[in-house]
Amino acid sequence: MAQNERILAGVLEIFRHNPQKQFRVDQIEKMARRDRLGNFTELIKALSYLEHEKKIITDGKGQYQLAQENTIVEGEFRANDKGFGFVRLDDEDADDIFIQKDFTDYAVDGDRVEVKITAGGNPWNGKGPEGQVTKIIEHGLESLVGEFHPLTDEQVKTSHFIGYVLSSNKKLHNYRVYVSENGLIPQMGDMVKVSIKNYPDKDNPDSMTGAIINIIGNKNDPGVDIMSIVAAHDLRVEWPEDAMKQANEIPDHVTDEERKGRVDITDQPAVTIDGDDSKDFDDAVVLWKLPNGNYHLGVHIADVSHYVTENSPLNREAFARGNSTYLVDRVIPMLPFRLSNGICSLNEGVDRLALSCDMEITPEGKRVGYKIYPSVMRSHGRMTYNKVNKTLAGEMDGLEDKYVKLRPMLQEMAELHKVLYKQRHARGAIDFEEPEAKIIVDDQGKPIDIALHQRGTAEKMIESFMLMANETVAEDYYRKHVPFLYRVHETPDGERIKSFFEFCSAFGLNIKADPNNVKPIDLQKVVTKTEGTPEEAVVQTMMLRSLKQAHYAEQDLGHFGLAAQYYTHFTSPIRRYSDLMVHRMIHAYADQGMGEDVQKHFASYLPDVADQTSTQERVSIDTEREVDDLKMTEYMKDKVGQHFDAVVSSVTSFGMFIQLPNTVEGIIHISNLTDDFYSFDEKSLTLTGRGTHKQYKIGMPIKVTLINANVEQHQLDFEVYDPNAPKHKHNDRGISNKQRGNRGFNNNHGHRGGRNFHNSRGHNRNGRSRSGRR
Repeated sequence: MAQNERILAGVLEIFRHNPQKQFRVDQIEKMARRDRLGNFTELIKALSYLEHEKKIITDGKGQYQLAQENTIVEGEFRANDKGFGFVRLDDEDADDIFIQKDFTDYAVDGDRVEVKITAGGNPWNGKGPEGQVTKIIEHGLESLVGEFHPLTDEQVKTSHFIGYVLSSNKKLHNYRVYVSENGLIPQMGDMVKVSIKNYPDKDNPDSMTGAIINIIGNKNDPGVDIMSIVAAHDLRVEWPEDAMKQANEIPDHVTDEERKGRVDITDQPAVTIDGDDSKDFDDAVVLWKLPNGNYHLGVHIADVSHYVTENSPLNREAFARGNSTYLVDRVIPMLPFRLSNGICSLNEGVDRLALSCDMEITPEGKRVGYKIYPSVMRSHGRMTYNKVNKTLAGEMDGLEDKYVKLRPMLQEMAELHKVLYKQRHARGAIDFEEPEAKIIVDDQGKPIDIALHQRGTAEKMIESFMLMANETVAEDYYRKHVPFLYRVHETPDGERIKSFFEFCSAFGLNIKADPNNVKPIDLQKVVTKTEGTPEEAVVQTMMLRSLKQAHYAEQDLGHFGLAAQYYTHFTSPIRRYSDLMVHRMIHAYADQGMGEDVQKHFASYLPDVADQTSTQERVSIDTEREVDDLKMTEYMKDKVGQHFDAVVSSVTSFGMFIQLPNTVEGIIHISNLTDDFYSFDEKSLTLTGRGTHKQYKIGMPIKVTLINANVEQHQLDFEVYDPNAPKHKHNDRGISNKQRGNRGFNNNHGHRGGRNFHNSRGHNRNGRSRSGRR
């Protein structure tokens, strides 16, 4: 009996150690043999008993998984405006737990909660687990932004509140947040920020209380809409007095003292190449051919760390901000403009302090030598992508003399880029090209156009040079065995890749690769195979969802998407704290040596820097996207009733997301697919009509009609346009309990929430920031 109990306990422990994993019998047998848990017959008996006792579940074909009923787990509550919600567990590969409206325990979106699983999920029929919130561990919502509604004088007397605030956030819109008078007296229609004091409970399920901490302005005033989003994301816009004092005391020119110990490279014809409207220039490049036929590539980066010193007020503020945030009509900078547009910016014709990375590269793209050193440089030309692209195309009419004079160097740069790109491609770097959109607004902040931009050779070659510099710096300090900050993109999870390969096989793509040991080139081959095919969009979307997010770390974990063994961020210290930190360490190791004290010093706080920079990057991305969504919705609001060409960008159980040629996205809710009853296939990501067998899938061209533009919720609703179809009244059946959004989504939109990893340079200052950053 004791032996049987030992076998049962041992087998159950295998499942408990991997609660989300599905095991085949042969896998369990292998682990059981390792742990000496008995022979095959005893193992089968144990599995049969555990299944009978509902400790494990099976697909009936030899696969088993731990049953989840009555287990207690923790996670983050994600609310739905209909009242129900989902709990996302810390294990990102675990299924979200569905929570019915009556079992949320009044949790608010973002709360950390304890959940009892009441019905386990079944991975073989697509049914997710259900649960009941048993405790709110920590409230995630500390403040919100919304519109102020005053109470009547009579109501004020009886309630002691002056009014209530309603958030435009869909997930919080059902709550009234009552506020007391605390010296800030807003007017009706003002957008305000509220600090939450009391949360919903049994007696007040639909309300909270709080205090107004900021009056942003009237909702109809220009710019208040964007600043409301900025405030909701807690972005810092005011500068502390001590930080501004420090910034104002910094000289606006390079002094003789500062030149000491630096290499003077002011005679080199280095240039900056950026977007038309860029004002902060933190990278310059120069190129020439060496006598041995190799290229000399110089990448010269603004030496921000010289001015923003450790433990200074400016450094504390830059660390808190993490990076600059680029919105449609403004920048919320990491550093004051006196630095970012002045002494730290590599402006044309003036001397600037720099950290330089000179590289010698063969005609085949192999780096055979490099040097990293402090310098004094001078930009010989503020150039733009558009004009460099014209120069490379030989369209010289109307271009300034500097483009004519430096054209041979620019042509050699383009040659080197092609070689570097080819080399990156050969090693397996995954590259997606998406059109970038720039939202044009008038002086009142009203969107008047959305301009599309395709990256040309100029943009791509600057990216190639920045990637090469980032890799060079990362490898150099990795080989020195000192604490350093890396930009990492980890190898994707084997289960996710296995699912992706199974998805691809439905399109006849036979992928010969091990999902548990996948290499970047395996995925790059898939991209290459599908280029120009109808499957391209859906395969790329699903691939992105199977990848992890890039982030910062104090360990070198490699960069999967770039197929790079070593990678850091070195090239944008004006707008990324990570790069500023890298510069600081380069200086310290050069000036103070690599002794134990210096290493201990950086090792002590590098994890905090990695965590803060990764977190603030997400905050900036989310803010930028929300502002883009707002302005795109605003741009479309007077186009209700118009017809558009579109492409299906994502498919879910509750409808499909579509994208217009100008990158505007919206949803066709399943309740607006009125010509048939459509069922969702999660494996192939398709909606299929039961009667007509009509099918909708990612990448499919489609004609649509805009039927609603909700600017407040940043949501666009479309329907399929069929000029021959009878007119139907629109209904709103809502989203049923089982129709859950895929976690690849971000806010209201489809594929843009994917796990992208692009853009070495940080933000693309030629328009909208690209959907991810390398």
